[in-house]
Amino acid sequence: MYEWNEMVQLMVDWVESNITENKSLLQMSEQLGYSPYYCSRQFNQLTGMTLRDYIWTRRISRAALELRDTDQRVLDIAVKYGFSSQEAFTRAFNKAFQLTPATYQKAPRPIPLAIRQEVFSPYHYLIKERDKMSKVHLQPAEIKVEFIPAHKFIGIWDMSVTNYGDFWGNGHSCDEISGTLESMSNHALPGQLGQTAGWFYQNGQKGYLYGIPVSLEYDGPIPECMECREIPESEYLVFFHPPFDYLKDNGAVMRTTEEVAWNFDPQGMGYKWDEGIKQDYQRHFPEGYGYAVLRPVKKI
Repeated sequence: MYEWNEMVQLMVDWVESNITENKSLLQMSEQLGYSPYYCSRQFNQLTGMTLRDYIWTRRISRAALELRDTDQRVLDIAVKYGFSSQEAFTRAFNKAFQLTPATYQKAPRPIPLAIRQEVFSPYHYLIKERDKMSKVHLQPAEIKVEFIPAHKFIGIWDMSVTNYGDFWGNGHSCDEISGTLESMSNHALPGQLGQTAGWFYQNGQKGYLYGIPVSLEYDGPIPECMECREIPESEYLVFFHPPFDYLKDNGAVMRTTEEVAWNFDPQGMGYKWDEGIKQDYQRHFPEGYGYAVLRPVKKI
């Protein structure tokens, strides 16, 4: 049923692997075994943009990260990402982000980078039938303790939803928010994964949050539609499943890990839940880190 979702995801992978190369649509289509017209048509149908526009936005966004993180000349970065001149790159950059590359390199600020497209994902498609889920062999969730220092969290707290899918379906632009947070990844709290989701609690109600933890010393700009809150230091119980196959096991891993997290009694480990910190964190990086739910605790 999801043959073309998977095929378009392969197109995305191909673009990302060849982002600095001047390769043609014909070369990609030959590698995938479909005509250029059919590839373009299906890509547009599933992503809402043309393949050409996607490549352009990803190139300009990848170039922006190099401006932020390296001391390369603007001209060298422009040439690397396929622009005919520094002037052409400047026009494109200004069109995308309303400032010049030179200005951004001197003083990076939050900008809405174009993120990698995901069109073949269990977050968007129910690709597992119940009988297949029963055949998944999962490791039991590990439980460990982690100290997270006091920090600031920049993001969105939405009281009307309690999960990832509903959060993005509630008027929040995944591309714009994730892209803007990606431009702030150099400020991420050391030891954390960068963009982070989770849950928060207010007047006995549970909501969902999404953003990025940064150091307590961060005093830079806060993107529009986001806010910044200080989070006290605390130990956290980490309910963790190691790396897994995202497309195959994601739903089952998340469900079993969260079941342990929400039903665990920390007294056996000498802790109680820290009610003073009114948010839990969620880490999700299947192939690299795995999946984890973090709940704040304090010693009894």
